[in-house]
Amino acid sequence: MSDSRSRIVERAIKEIRSGMYVNLGIGMPTSLADHIPSDMQVMLQSENGLLGIGPYPTEGEEDADLINAGKETVTAACGAAYFDSAESFAMVRGGHIDLAILGGMEVSEEGDLANWMIPGKMVKGMGGAMDLVNGAKRVVVIMEHANKYGDSKVKQRCSLPLTGRRVVHRLITDLAVFDFTEVGMTLIELQPGATLDEVRDRTEASFLVGPGVSDVGDPGLREAQ
Repeated sequence: MSDSRSRIVERAIKEIRSGMYVNLGIGMPTSLADHIPSDMQVMLQSENGLLGIGPYPTEGEEDADLINAGKETVTAACGAAYFDSAESFAMVRGGHIDLAILGGMEVSEEGDLANWMIPGKMVKGMGGAMDLVNGAKRVVVIMEHANKYGDSKVKQRCSLPLTGRRVVHRLITDLAVFDFTEVGMTLIELQPGATLDEVRDRTEASFLVGPGVSDVGDPGLREAQ
């Protein structure tokens, strides 16, 4: 995992609390399963029919029938339950998922999310993201701040097809953490080593700067949850 992605995952783990039912999206979010502290009681839910996802299996211990929504082999935690997809989506649509941590292609300054397709590219389907952004109690998006061409993925308006409008509660990138409230998109933290000028320069969206944000990110300065 790159340094930028490691920073994102390290910060995203802080969003998870004991007792939560959490859905981890395909891609970078699934890696969080290996970083949840062993003393934290969390039930990870996958929309393909498993409640109680454990860490990735060690080499030689993989079970081809035990996979997450991204078709990766996983393990089952003590007390895990298996069910069909309809039951799984009923959990999501019924508001029983406390937190969804999803990857993103673009996030707008209004909290819109685009994360399921790029026009012209082959996609197998939209997956469960559209249900999750509307059914989960809290939606956190994690993604790198810019694409491989250096263009900001934190946009004034999303240019890609939307997954949901005004559905993101918090955005975590390799440079910063933003919240979306009635007052607008607000910078609440800088990632370690990032500067406010750097975030402004590399962010297309307009945003407010929250109180207590210093000019340079400090790993010791974290927002009180």
